Amino acid sequence: MDVSDSHSQKSSPHSILDAEKVEKKPGGWRAVTFILGNETLERLGTIGLLSNFMVYLTRVFHLEQVDASNVINIWSGFSNLTPLVGAFISDAYVGRFKTIAFASFATLLGLVTLTLTASLPQLHPETCNSKDPVSCGGPNKLQFGILLLGLGFLSIGSGGIRPCSIPFGVDQFDQRTEEGIKGVASFFNWYYMTFTVVLIITQTVVVYIQDQVSWIIGFSVPTGLMACAVVMFFAGMKLYVYVKPEGSIFSGIAQVVVAARKKRKMKLPAEDDGTVTYYDPPVKDSVLSKLHHSNQYRFLDKAAVIIEGDLTSEGVPANKWRLCSIQEVEEVKCLIRIVPVWSAGIISLAAMTQQGTFTVSQALKMDRHIGPNFEIPAGSLSVISLLTIGVFLPLYDRVLVPFFRRITSHKSGITLLQRIGTGIVFAILSMIVAGLVERMRRMRSINAGDPTGMTPMSVFWLSPQLILMGLCEAFNIIGQIEFFNSQFPEHMRSIANSLFSLSFAGSNYLSSLIVTTVHKFSGGHDRPDWLNKNLNAGKLDYFYYLIAVLGVFNLVYFWYCAQGYRYKVGLQMGGFEEDKSFSDVEMSSKKQLK
Repeated sequence: MDVSDSHSQKSSPHSILDAEKVEKKPGGWRAVTFILGNETLERLGTIGLLSNFMVYLTRVFHLEQVDASNVINIWSGFSNLTPLVGAFISDAYVGRFKTIAFASFATLLGLVTLTLTASLPQLHPETCNSKDPVSCGGPNKLQFGILLLGLGFLSIGSGGIRPCSIPFGVDQFDQRTEEGIKGVASFFNWYYMTFTVVLIITQTVVVYIQDQVSWIIGFSVPTGLMACAVVMFFAGMKLYVYVKPEGSIFSGIAQVVVAARKKRKMKLPAEDDGTVTYYDPPVKDSVLSKLHHSNQYRFLDKAAVIIEGDLTSEGVPANKWRLCSIQEVEEVKCLIRIVPVWSAGIISLAAMTQQGTFTVSQALKMDRHIGPNFEIPAGSLSVISLLTIGVFLPLYDRVLVPFFRRITSHKSGITLLQRIGTGIVFAILSMIVAGLVERMRRMRSINAGDPTGMTPMSVFWLSPQLILMGLCEAFNIIGQIEFFNSQFPEHMRSIANSLFSLSFAGSNYLSSLIVTTVHKFSGGHDRPDWLNKNLNAGKLDYFYYLIAVLGVFNLVYFWYCAQGYRYKVGLQMGGFEEDKSFSDVEMSSKKQLK
């Protein structure tokens, strides 16, 4: 069944296995309410358990900060790779409902496993009364293995939930109608609003419970919320729209590449003079925009050139691995255009990952008191970045966009890639400021002479770097989300969401590589390494400066990629206006056609 048929032949399951076989006419906001409720509770569970995980690994499992950082980075990277697999399985075989259902159980199992590591004495190292946890005994193989098992289940859950949750919500609206398009836009607003609320709650209330009350209760609450999320997801089964899988987009990409390679010896004219016939049939009803034939990456056009024997008597390709449509070729071109820009976002995201690792280590050695009795949990400091985003975005939308619009004549004030580039600049500035603050913290701590390494310095000295990182997120992250979703054809947005997750995977692995390399090679000759477990003996500020230098090189690379980027040009199907978004040179916003 095509996506377009999903609103004329809608199905409701009697069970998970036949969830896409029984006809029904559900969908709309009633169904979305259950999806948003499930998403909110699921994120409260997973983010609530893991937002303070650096502290858990160092205090309860007695890992050194480098080892704890690598565990988090490698696991986060793996969790951001699995959505590619989840998107493929969902699109090609089982559909979004079944994928989310299976992934939800995997996530719940992962949360239960990690809760058990905090609850059962046999599953974590013995309690140590030393003020320096890393001097205590670390986990044995069984304890560490159970910890990794729980994280593995969470990665499987992420692989199914992340690429499917937004598309499954979009499926509930008929995008061939104006009401459906407005519903989708409103769904995105509610989705990201609930996401922000979840982050604030988890990084304040849940982290406080974990830090000041009990790790067992702090882990049990998110696990209970995840159980409620599973129940709520299945409670809406009779209301959902179920869109059957149409086959993976990845196979279509492979077909274009193979077909172009088979015809690689073919010569194409420099200009389209009509001597070559391309296969350009009407697009399927599931495709919402028909892409124009472009002159970029013309070697791929050979996949759509019709030669003898390519078509059957019915006018359809005899072999899809030898002949593809112009639409399919242009979709692959969209992906190729985006890859260089996508790769430039990895290093700036690597700067963001430090919020949950070494920034927490700094906070643990600083004065976190507000008044005589209340102490801020170290894992809650990232709320400063979230508050920055919440305050800045309305200001950006209402003040800065109209101001820049008058200067650039661009409808959004600045282009999407200019917005992403601005975020990269803020990431660099954040690392520079982080290095300066750490240098000052270390000097004050050494002068104070506290044997535990505590610093007579307020933790709010970390605010400037977190504010700059919040501005980085407001420009870079939101810019990337909008960029990927606008530059891919609508039915390829599962790839867009997967690419965004892949950016975080790349940044996590890059961060882990940098941490491991610096830890191994920066010391020697009786000198401690930069990332020594004793912050005062190390040079954490040098590590921040290193990321800033990499960010400068990345900014130059991004500028080069953005200079030649061309926006997609497409005709919106179904009677809506043509999308003429196109730019010869992206970084010059006045050249963009409106």
